[in-house]
Amino acid sequence: MSASTNQPDGLIWANLIHLSYNMWCDRPIDGASPHIVAQPYLRFDDGLWSEIVVAMVEAGINMVVLDLGDGVRYQCCPEIAVEGAWTPQRLRSELRRLRKLGIEPIPKLNFSTAHDAWLGRYSRMVSTEPYYEVCGDLIREVCQLFDQPRFFHLGMDEETAEHQRNFAYAAMRQHELWWHDLHFFVREVEDCGSRAWIWSDYVWHHPADFYALMPRNVVQSNWYYEPSFDGERTSSKPEPYPYSRAFLAYLDLDDNGFEQIPTGSNWTSPDNFRATVAYCLENIRRERLLGFLQTPWKPTLAECRDHHLAAVEQVARARKDIIG
Repeated sequence: MSASTNQPDGLIWANLIHLSYNMWCDRPIDGASPHIVAQPYLRFDDGLWSEIVVAMVEAGINMVVLDLGDGVRYQCCPEIAVEGAWTPQRLRSELRRLRKLGIEPIPKLNFSTAHDAWLGRYSRMVSTEPYYEVCGDLIREVCQLFDQPRFFHLGMDEETAEHQRNFAYAAMRQHELWWHDLHFFVREVEDCGSRAWIWSDYVWHHPADFYALMPRNVVQSNWYYEPSFDGERTSSKPEPYPYSRAFLAYLDLDDNGFEQIPTGSNWTSPDNFRATVAYCLENIRRERLLGFLQTPWKPTLAECRDHHLAAVEQVARARKDIIG
């Protein structure tokens, strides 16, 4: 039984937590947060993790998406693990603890080339046979570690040259190659008995291709982190959206039959998550609305404690507004 079935509203209330934070730059950038630069060691505070778990239980959060990256010493490719990475045994122990607390753990490995520093040398082999082999092995091993999770988040966001403009090594798939590799990842997940889940921002720029080629069984997490949801669609057909109007993609995804887990964040505004919930409850068909995902976008470090706990509290407030 999934954790969400025990909720009075029947919805998923999820929170994103990073085990690894090697998902961005491969070199220092002047003026940027040092957190986004990949490091050869694990950046994860066990004490804060324990505190966040307690807070999530109290807030009614029933799912945690664990962004694993190179934070696990995988048996299939131990060479990518950072110093201090969890052993598979440690990960399994944490997953059992979460389930006992009523929190469903879901794995995330981001295979976007804008967010794959965690893949180490394999991030420079994109779309080659060694790359496909190691990615398939990783998906299978993670599915085993999570005991065939209900979902598997594949990321796949922001794969553009602009998002990699400061990287030492930049790579971008586009057109049929992007779709080929996405379909490969989805098949690998489905072969393990799980369901693929991705970020939906590809649709902002390529709506025609997206709705023609995206498998309908892939769970969609469109994301938009601003407090204002003012604006309406100007066309009867899906159209490209700038980020300022990206929330309208929720409507197009719904019209095209996708199940969604809309995504909010306290990255830019403390009011976004509640606004996301309100907007999507009003505008997405209930049978296609699986729940909501909160994304703090901070490493699990003591210096980010207040930000993480605020993110959890925002979920609690949104749930209270709905459930009463």
